[in-house]
Amino acid sequence: MRKWVIGKPDPQIVSALQSRSDLSLLCCTVLAAQGCETISQAAELIGCSELSDPFLLCDMREAAERINEAVDAGERICIFGDYDCDGVMATVILYSFLSEIGADVIWKIPERSEGYGLNESAVHEMHSDGVQLIVTVDNGISAIKEAELIASLGMDLVITDHHQPGKMLPEAAAVVDPHREDNYSPFRLYCGAGVALLLVAALNEGDTEMALEQFGDLAAIATIADVVSLTGENRYLVQMGLQYLENTECAGLRALREVSGISDRELTASSIAFALSPRINAAGRMQSPKLAVSLLLEAPRKARELAEELNTINSSRKECEAEIIEAVLQSIAQNPQILHARVLVFSGHDWHYGVLGIVASRLQERFGKPCIVISVKDGVGHGSARSFGNFSIFDCLTFCDELLVKYGGHPAAGGLTVSEENIPALIARIEQYAAEHHPEMPVPELHAACALQPQMLSVEQVQSLSQLEPFGAGNPEPVFAVENAKIVEIRPLSGGLHTKLIVQVQNQTYDALLFRMSPDQTGLQTGAFCHLMVKLGVNTYNGFSSVRMIVQDYRISGLKQGKILSAMQTYDKYRRQESLPKAVYEAICPSREECITVYQAVPAKGISMDQLMLQMYQKDINYCKMRICLDIFCELGLMQQDFRENKAALCPVKRKVDLQASDILREIQTKLKEASE
Repeated sequence: MRKWVIGKPDPQIVSALQSRSDLSLLCCTVLAAQGCETISQAAELIGCSELSDPFLLCDMREAAERINEAVDAGERICIFGDYDCDGVMATVILYSFLSEIGADVIWKIPERSEGYGLNESAVHEMHSDGVQLIVTVDNGISAIKEAELIASLGMDLVITDHHQPGKMLPEAAAVVDPHREDNYSPFRLYCGAGVALLLVAALNEGDTEMALEQFGDLAAIATIADVVSLTGENRYLVQMGLQYLENTECAGLRALREVSGISDRELTASSIAFALSPRINAAGRMQSPKLAVSLLLEAPRKARELAEELNTINSSRKECEAEIIEAVLQSIAQNPQILHARVLVFSGHDWHYGVLGIVASRLQERFGKPCIVISVKDGVGHGSARSFGNFSIFDCLTFCDELLVKYGGHPAAGGLTVSEENIPALIARIEQYAAEHHPEMPVPELHAACALQPQMLSVEQVQSLSQLEPFGAGNPEPVFAVENAKIVEIRPLSGGLHTKLIVQVQNQTYDALLFRMSPDQTGLQTGAFCHLMVKLGVNTYNGFSSVRMIVQDYRISGLKQGKILSAMQTYDKYRRQESLPKAVYEAICPSREECITVYQAVPAKGISMDQLMLQMYQKDINYCKMRICLDIFCELGLMQQDFRENKAALCPVKRKVDLQASDILREIQTKLKEASE
């Protein structure tokens, strides 16, 4: 269950924004919810109309001068990139431009197995190839030792990167990184390809319009794929890039769009994030990033073949993810206790390293807890971690540093290497860190800009939200709360795969769609009132337009989320056998009548935990008590729990069973008695 956080923008700020702009009430409400208090702040967020002078970036002039000098002198230049989508696009942008102006230029991207960034072997290889100038894109800011090696071999180095620099900068002819402490350019949140685009402009006397026309499509894809903030100049870059992408001259992008099935759809940041960038990233994850670079540099006759190859690789990536998730679910089925840890750690042999980060994200979303996924091969485990809220993965790994071969990351994500023999100790140490620093673990949150008012639910207001696009990191597509919606009708869609609710809000009816959920899975009934968290759109049919809601989450009216979330955390603590206060044992120890109530609510065909929770909530049986009842019935062979589908179902009854035969029930009764003494 996600914690709902519903914004309450100041009406005076909303009114002021609306009076000083041509933005709608709904747009101004969203901007106020994002922290914009003045029209200038709103303009900074969504009103950018050009890229700033590239020479305002620290060392950009030095970088351009050294590269132009190398071009004029006929020196061999190597563009050294990275294996993700951002690194691929940055490599193609700079390589293409330098090729077009007659430079002696080659490119190199390490395989994922070689690790991120410059390495000693790659430096020697470039030296052997006669390279005189190395230009990094999307990497290099931490390459202190490699920079020293490059200098000792008589080569020069220009670094362009967007990652956070350390206390010491590498030795180089120029170090272009918007996050340098001595950089005072007006915008700092570019991705690696964004920096490469500005370098191209700098190489052509600062002409950003030329750079955008030539490479805006590539830079836009990278900006979206790298999940950098879509505000300020990044927003403008993506807006322009999407326009250029519609009529791109890049045969590889046209072919990739076709095989992705979006050639006949309007391009948005979302379609790029879900269709194009995963296929480009799949090359580096599953095979070689060279395939993606080749796709974007090849002639049209080869582009379709390479695009189809990337499409196949992406399908393999999905299958690989599914196999790992299936293995994780099987381990949970064998030992459900795993799910009650503060941090979920899963390990297996020969899981594909390239997809561990995606799998960790999927599991974090599914189970609502920080997740670490480790693949073991030849006695060594390589892992990826994902977190949210105030639980810092980097701080957690730092706490475990003596058990790790190496690690790195930031609060929300990280990577690690660990000896297989140390994995059990690592799991225990992670749990120790979580218990000491986070007695109450963070809960996944769903944020709404505001609770919708009737005047906001017109077609015109909803259509006006397009003024805030493109949506993405830093400027997410807004979610809104709809309070006390009456369910008028529940209809199946696509043969029951999805559900359409007809809801009444303030005497007006709207379609509310629940994707990947059948009507019987919703647990909702006509005539009931519920709260919804929705995204808004407009549906047009036979020339008539109406507001459509896409449901992100829902719950029955009157439900107190704090009470349920607390009960969920209590159940985890109970399953971890932590000591609980007497009042808690009193609240979670079920009576015979309550056990019977839970039993009677579970049908033979099964019921989702979420549905059962809502039913029991209405009967004043809290979540923790409900789960303990289920555990008792499973122990006695009367029920079974499916942790894959998060469901409970009845088992055939062959004999009469005494509840007091349950060790679980007797144990909790004993703890309650001990706490009372």
